[in-house]
Amino acid sequence: MNQAVSNPVQARTTLSLAGRIALVTGAASGLGKRIAEVYADAGASVVIADLRLADAQATADAIAKKGVRTLAVAMNVADEASVDAGFERVRQNLGEVDILVSNAGIQIVAPIQDFGFADWKKLLAVHLDGGFLTARAAVRQMIASRRGGSIIFMGSVHSKEASRLKAPYVTAKHGLEGLAKVIAKEGAPYNIRTNVICPGFVRTPLVEKQIPEQAQALGISEADVIKNVMLKDTVDAEFTTVDDVAQAALTFAAWPSNALTGQSLVVSHGWFMQ
Repeated sequence: MNQAVSNPVQARTTLSLAGRIALVTGAASGLGKRIAEVYADAGASVVIADLRLADAQATADAIAKKGVRTLAVAMNVADEASVDAGFERVRQNLGEVDILVSNAGIQIVAPIQDFGFADWKKLLAVHLDGGFLTARAAVRQMIASRRGGSIIFMGSVHSKEASRLKAPYVTAKHGLEGLAKVIAKEGAPYNIRTNVICPGFVRTPLVEKQIPEQAQALGISEADVIKNVMLKDTVDAEFTTVDDVAQAALTFAAWPSNALTGQSLVVSHGWFMQ
């Protein structure tokens, strides 16, 4: 006799972030916004950090309707004073941060011979300087609170492999893995866990912008960029979704011990397999 197969969504264990304060950078849209929503559903107080305060406030107001505390913070992750001021505002209004998702990012595509040095520095500043500055601020608060915490860097399948036209992006995403491993070792005595999520292509505004840019740079159609560049190595020709990534971020945030630290999790429909 056949037994009914349970719905995997219904069977998913509920993870709680009740009592936690989570700060997500680049949270006014895309991956960051969805992670903030999932964290709120799990009971966390959520800080929406983004470049423009108006955008951050709009997202914070929408998430507040879920019945959790929210705070909007203007933050340029590549600017030390902006990051430190933003974290201090969180401390004064909500308390010390328990969870950091360093998600803010940009993309610029060009062949190496045409890549401007200013663009190279701009992309590394957002991804690597931003990762360092936000993690440093978070670690300071986590040590002070004596509660420990979870730091999550938004990597990419490009933390593992390279693609044409993305020299600084690939460099930065590889670098975040090294940074995460160092903080995992240094943070362990304070129960601070540090991990990296490595998504495949997700149809966020950042990726949508790349489709025509890569089509022009590679001399192919936009449909071919999607089929033969972005999804070519997946097992099912499917984009990774914001929900896929948000569930990984929830798992890392809710994990209770140092058993899961210094790791990277690829969420890519098989685009990269370790």
